[in-house]
Amino acid sequence: MDDHRRAYSLKAPGLTRSSSALRLPGRDSFPSVEDHLVEAEVTRDEIIGGRRVVAMPAHRPHATQHTRLDYVVDAHVVPGYEAATDLLTRHDEDSDFASDTCVSKEGVDPATGVRYLEEIVFEVVSEQNERLVTEKAVRMHSRGVRRIFTIWVKGQRVCEWSPESQSWRPLAADSQIEDPCLVKPLAVAALLDAATADDAVLEALVAKGNPAYRKREAAAEAKGRAEAMTDSILKILETRGVAVSPAERQQILRCRDLERLDRWLRRAILAATTAEVTSEP
Repeated sequence: MDDHRRAYSLKAPGLTRSSSALRLPGRDSFPSVEDHLVEAEVTRDEIIGGRRVVAMPAHRPHATQHTRLDYVVDAHVVPGYEAATDLLTRHDEDSDFASDTCVSKEGVDPATGVRYLEEIVFEVVSEQNERLVTEKAVRMHSRGVRRIFTIWVKGQRVCEWSPESQSWRPLAADSQIEDPCLVKPLAVAALLDAATADDAVLEALVAKGNPAYRKREAAAEAKGRAEAMTDSILKILETRGVAVSPAERQQILRCRDLERLDRWLRRAILAATTAEVTSEP
């Protein structure tokens, strides 16, 4: 064991029983979600069922898939909730591990005095043992995590944990994940495809009433109205046989003041010259 390993000790007891035998305590015996067996940002260890598991950094495409997952999920979270990456949680007496991405309520749970437990969890699975991922799902659900999803890098598929069947249920690529924690249904395809992810994030931000997008939409709408009004002014003058010089045409086309364009449109119906239309006091 190297010096770094000697610098800390694991509080979880070692297990001699089979790793497939899960001892899941009743809800009354759950420790606080913040009562950790390992130290975050000090080790790469997680504790699952009393066994130390080293959470290794990822290679592509696992790492890029994780980035896309964070990008999409964070945009979809409703106000009052928050997304987190690698949030270390005590899921039972002998387990302390982090999900890849999760969603939980903001603030402090008055029932426990610490943060709220995750409600939705996403795991990216590439080289990780499927049996271990399944064990984590069982323990998370036993703790109270409502929904658990996996994104399988190999095969490009998304599954949801089914407590009833104790198995992973594949989700259709064209399906959506609906949940009270999400501002709008999350397209499964957005978790797998970069272009679809961008569209989904944009739609989620619009659904949230994001100020920047609302401002952009308002500007686009105003521009469209101005272009329609300038076109109408020029067509009216042309139909009435009123001469429009190149300079006057450019003056009308460049105008984006909707109130001024409205005045010009009204004048164009009766004006004898274009100057009478565009003159302002």
